[in-house]
Amino acid sequence: MKVEPNNPFLVRKQRHVLLKFALFLLFIALSFHIFLSVSSKLMSSSPLQIRAHSPQNDTRAECDIFVGEWVADLAGPSYTNESCHVIEAHQNCVRNGRPDTGYLYWRWSPKDCDLPRFNPRKFLNLMRNKSWAFVGDSIQRNHVQSLVCTLSQVEEAVEIYHDEEYRSKKWSFPSHNFTLSVIWDPFLTKAVIFEDINGVSSSDVQLHLDKLDEEWTSQYKDLDYVVIAGGKWFLKTAIYYENDTVIGCHNCLVKNLTDLGFEYAYRKVIDRVFDFITGSDHKAFVFFRTTTPDHFENGEWFSGGQCNRTVPFKGGEVDMKDVDVAMRKIELEEFGKVVGSGKGQSLKLLDTTRLSLLRPDGHPGPYRQFHPFADGNKKVQTDCLHWCLPGPIDSWNDLLMQLLVQM
Repeated sequence: MKVEPNNPFLVRKQRHVLLKFALFLLFIALSFHIFLSVSSKLMSSSPLQIRAHSPQNDTRAECDIFVGEWVADLAGPSYTNESCHVIEAHQNCVRNGRPDTGYLYWRWSPKDCDLPRFNPRKFLNLMRNKSWAFVGDSIQRNHVQSLVCTLSQVEEAVEIYHDEEYRSKKWSFPSHNFTLSVIWDPFLTKAVIFEDINGVSSSDVQLHLDKLDEEWTSQYKDLDYVVIAGGKWFLKTAIYYENDTVIGCHNCLVKNLTDLGFEYAYRKVIDRVFDFITGSDHKAFVFFRTTTPDHFENGEWFSGGQCNRTVPFKGGEVDMKDVDVAMRKIELEEFGKVVGSGKGQSLKLLDTTRLSLLRPDGHPGPYRQFHPFADGNKKVQTDCLHWCLPGPIDSWNDLLMQLLVQM
């Protein structure tokens, strides 16, 4: 049968098919638009989920744990002055009557990543059958006591050694066969010190810049981990020796001696320390800690300086003193040389300078003494260098743990 091209029934049928096809295309386009819109929102609102499947974009690998800020932490410290029995009297701020406690509730937070809290049980398990030593001045002793206090919440430390002046000590954690010690050696190099336990000097220090002190070098071969640091002792008046011959001094009044400045001695010693570590047949893991700023204001420790602040500084609110800038510059330069030479595979930088600079509230101040104002005394010696325990120095253990697990 012949169909006429102008058949109205056929025309209506063709139009109906075209309309259905157009609606189908519209539906496909709308669905695709919705899919793109939802996908875009998911990508912008769930960056962590996406980064989890794209490790090459994860910034945590590039995070500098030493750059950040102090944030409020309601959890507070993991120990108290009552639960820890190794806190020295001068750092036991709560016992000594410090009235404020806000300084206990801050925690260091890196800018670009999370810093896990120090895990004492995990640390002790990692240190099973190991030995660890802190080498340096009283800030090192301050730090090791913080670590002992924290670890003692899992296993009580047993003191197995102390020197005559209780400056060097060693503790054992028997169930882990782990020993932890502090070796008091403020110059790291051979020194003749004419100073009593109260810091009163009867003569200038005699410092041999070319001979590291055997007090710590003789023990190095028996250590698995070492935290080593210089410090403020290099600012003391000293006569410098090399090859048992006087070559100059720092801040001395002896005629015919060249004042080389403390920077000369500090660089020499730090360089020699790194040479010893990298040249030793014994390959311990070594953390080199940078200088610790003090927070004396309106004077120094001997001239009425104080530290009465009760909250941390924010970034940009405080500058380092010139001596700290100079010491830090030397430390970073000498450390950089070692790492750049390819010899520092077992050497890590523990950079506590900037985060410590922001904590003027964490020092004993006048509360280095037991209730210093109880008898109406208004003139007391203050300590704006060492740290209260518990206190900001406990966060250094968080940093140590993070460096340890990254090794």
